[in-house]
Amino acid sequence: MFDIGFTELIVIGVVALIVIGPERLPKVARTAGHLYGRMQRYVSSVKSDISQEIQLDEMRRAGQDFKASVESAVSGIEQQATVVDDYLRDEASSVNKVVSAMAVTEGERPVTEPATKQIEMEQAPQQSLPLDEPDQNTVTPTLSAVVETARAEPAGKSP
Repeated sequence: MFDIGFTELIVIGVVALIVIGPERLPKVARTAGHLYGRMQRYVSSVKSDISQEIQLDEMRRAGQDFKASVESAVSGIEQQATVVDDYLRDEASSVNKVVSAMAVTEGERPVTEPATKQIEMEQAPQQSLPLDEPDQNTVTPTLSAVVETARAEPAGKSP
């Protein structure tokens, strides 16, 4: 701070002893020490306040930058959502057109099914079997029958 050497301090001390006198010099030195301490505390307080304000300003800037980046991301997502929404609306309208076209031609046979099969199905009598009784033409083996058959066969032979 100040460039004061040892000889300059001795000169200041001798002048203060002559001007103030030996009786009041200790009291003045004590008061000067208290004032110097207060001044140092005040300067350090101001420095810390300035440092805190600088950090707070940096935090505000970072917050504003983050907010701007979030807003840009949200706007980008909204734009993509509108593109997807428009695409889905177009697809829904094309599906509705196909469905309405199919409703007009409802009496016609499907393209994937051969005509003979469709005629056979229309002319064949509908037979319904009771749900309790299995069809006599089909054989459904039970699990126990399959296990017994597997045990009865020798290990090396295949059916």
